[in-house]
Amino acid sequence: MPAITLPAGLDQLAVVNEFIAKNIPDGHEGILPQVELAVEELLVNVFRHAYKGRSGAAEIGCRVVNLDGKPHFCVMVRDFGEPFDPFREAPKPDTTLPLENRVPGGLGVHLVKHVAAHYCYSDSDASNSIELYFSL
Repeated sequence: MPAITLPAGLDQLAVVNEFIAKNIPDGHEGILPQVELAVEELLVNVFRHAYKGRSGAAEIGCRVVNLDGKPHFCVMVRDFGEPFDPFREAPKPDTTLPLENRVPGGLGVHLVKHVAAHYCYSDSDASNSIELYFSL
């Protein structure tokens, strides 16, 4: 699996997007905006919260996998901060409320859940790992 490890910082988002674009399967560039958006949402959370003000790293990997007999582009995002499952622990936004009445937080994870065909979280080896799957 092609992977990169980089410092956990917002200034790294362009490097990540370039890496994803380079590794997306030929003929499937149309899903690139959704992939970049979802990965950016997760990375912003990692960059802002995983290390609680300390420096750290993020690892991003890409591969094509079969999921339920169908090809998917999988992007893995790993950090080495405190355990945190955004799919369970991030606040659930009430999207029925007007914007001025909403509590901040959780909208990025909500978005990720809606653009990825499948997603999963695991923590092991002192790391948090999220895999996002996009239909090809």
